[in-house]
Formats: sequence, structure tokens, C-alpha cells
Amino acid sequence: MSLSTEALFRALADPTRLRCLLLLHREGELCVCELTHALGESQPKISRHLAQLREAGIVTDRRQGLWVYYRLHPELPAWAREVLRITTDGVAGQAPYATDRQALADMPNRPGAACCA
Repeated sequence: MSLSTEALFRALADPTRLRCLLLLHREGELCVCELTHALGESQPKISRHLAQLREAGIVTDRRQGLWVYYRLHPELPAWAREVLRITTDGVAGQAPYATDRQALADMPNRPGAACCA
């Protein structure tokens, strides 16, 4: 995989994409419904940003029935994963990142239940 430094930092420059990436880094894989709930944003907005991340090669997706799940691209370079790790660790207690994690943890009907089954 050939991810440029500029492409990663361009992706991280948008607050919605940054928040999605930090949650994906921490959680591993999330359904679009989980990201919309955690960030308090509309499904079209989250899906648009995830599509941009997918086109850049930063995330990959898989379909399960009607639902789409996202995760960091398995071939994401080590330096890019390290940037995400350091960022995730550095903002752990800060808003909106801590709030996103808490909203996700408090989400009723997480995948496997009503929202994504």
C-alpha cells in the first residue's frame, strides 16, 4: 500500500474523519450505525466521510446484510498506525473524543441486535 503523508494528514484534518478514525483505531471495527450514534451525526454525513477514507486507502469495509462495517485498512503502513496510536492516546480524556467513546459504550442495541442485525 502506498499511502502518502499528505493523504493521511488531509484525512485527519477534518474533525468528522478524525473522530471516526480514532474510534476505529480503538474499537477495531464499527458499523456505520455505531459511528453515527457515537458522533451524533447523520448517516449520510458519516457515510460520505467513510467513503473518502476508503478511497484514500485508510479504511476498508465489509457488508453484512444491509449493514456496512469499517476498520482500518490491514495494509495501513506502520507509520500511519503509529500516528493514529499516538493521537488516540494523546486525546483520550478530551472532548469530543472521550464523549464519542462514552456514547458508543452507552449505545443501546449495538450490532447483533436491532440496529444492525
